[in-house]
Amino acid sequence: MGEGNARRRAGERVEGERSLLLGVGISAIGIGMYVPFSLVFFHHVTGLSFAAVGVVLTVTGLAGLAVVPPAGAAVDRFGARKVNLLLYAIRALGFALYPLADTLPAFAAVALVTALADRSFPVVQQSLIGEVARGSSRDRLQASIRALQNAGMGAGALIVSGVLAVWGTAGFTHTAWGNAVAFALAGMLVARVKPVRDTATGVPVAASAASAGRASAGYRMVLADRPFLGLTAANFLTALGYSALSVLFPLYIVTWLHGPDSLTGAAFTVNTALCAGAGVLIASRVRRSGARRTRSAALGALLFAAAFVGQIVLGTVRPGPTATLIALLVIVVVYTVGELVHSPSGGALSVSAAPEAVRGRYLATYQLSYSLASALAPSLFTGLLAVDGRLPWAVLTVAALGAALALTRLERRLPAEAVYAVPPAATAIPTGAPIPRESVAGAA
Repeated sequence: MGEGNARRRAGERVEGERSLLLGVGISAIGIGMYVPFSLVFFHHVTGLSFAAVGVVLTVTGLAGLAVVPPAGAAVDRFGARKVNLLLYAIRALGFALYPLADTLPAFAAVALVTALADRSFPVVQQSLIGEVARGSSRDRLQASIRALQNAGMGAGALIVSGVLAVWGTAGFTHTAWGNAVAFALAGMLVARVKPVRDTATGVPVAASAASAGRASAGYRMVLADRPFLGLTAANFLTALGYSALSVLFPLYIVTWLHGPDSLTGAAFTVNTALCAGAGVLIASRVRRSGARRTRSAALGALLFAAAFVGQIVLGTVRPGPTATLIALLVIVVVYTVGELVHSPSGGALSVSAAPEAVRGRYLATYQLSYSLASALAPSLFTGLLAVDGRLPWAVLTVAALGAALALTRLERRLPAEAVYAVPPAATAIPTGAPIPRESVAGAA
């Protein structure tokens, strides 16, 4: 039993892993077919005005945030795999119905249900990784999923471009139904993945832990866990940096550097290509180095800070067009490497720091740091940019450095299973055993 558990912690492939990854890739293609064109997509699919579509998407997107905590509770009660399959089914049904939702109330209803599933999905998918993998397998899955998501979204954007070239705007209806098929197929593939089971009882580890801790599990346990809340706060600071490429970068190029819009496209192309092509390789090198997850995540934050300082220097010097292009591409490469170093370690750190019985609630809380950063980023960046183009980058630099410092200081207070992909022999924790947590002792 001990050898089997050791292999799990060391990075053994999980049962159904290929189906899981294939499902993620297929669903990412579906996402890529509508996210870059969301307003235009839904305008042509439903026949509603751009203004109406924009209002509905904004309102339903905000409403979707309210379902994240209940989604975490549902994961703890029913298991991540079951909730994951339900969300795939809802998304498939939603896109199948979009072409039929040609009135505002019908579109709002379908958009609301779909938004609830979309907002909940990251929490459930992270929980699923914790349910089906142990040790360094979690880091590997995090890296593989991120690479497939980037590659799939890029492929989806290319597919919809081809569809529109052949069928014109009528092709948006075909892509809506294509998305429905993609989500349904992804759900069928993900259904093949199997949770980690206790080798002594044959019962899924997450299920047995949830049963044991259900009486005392709840969000007040999360709120009493100061190290995890510190981890969530550190992630909020880093998440602001994740929003920079899509929100701040285009505005900065146009308003401060006075560069062409094509530079934004070039930056996104470099970022997507590196994420898809080098993500797994970089994560593998980090994993093989034996670095603690806290330190590799902190390194990613420091690379973010280096890229942001580069933007400040570039915005101060303001060289010619060619030098600006070269500098921007170098900065984007540094930024992307930081993203690829931070993301797998940060994701696995949050999954592994959450106790089995309340992992869904923990990760729902953690996900709110991303949601809050995404919500605040547009107003924060535009307000700072109006004062000075370099000011938002200075704020992001301080935030990234603060995140790196917080991660290293939290290292001693987080569980060994979270900090180490493969815990040292002296601190290794048997699969299924409760994780000692000083911060939640006595919390009920």
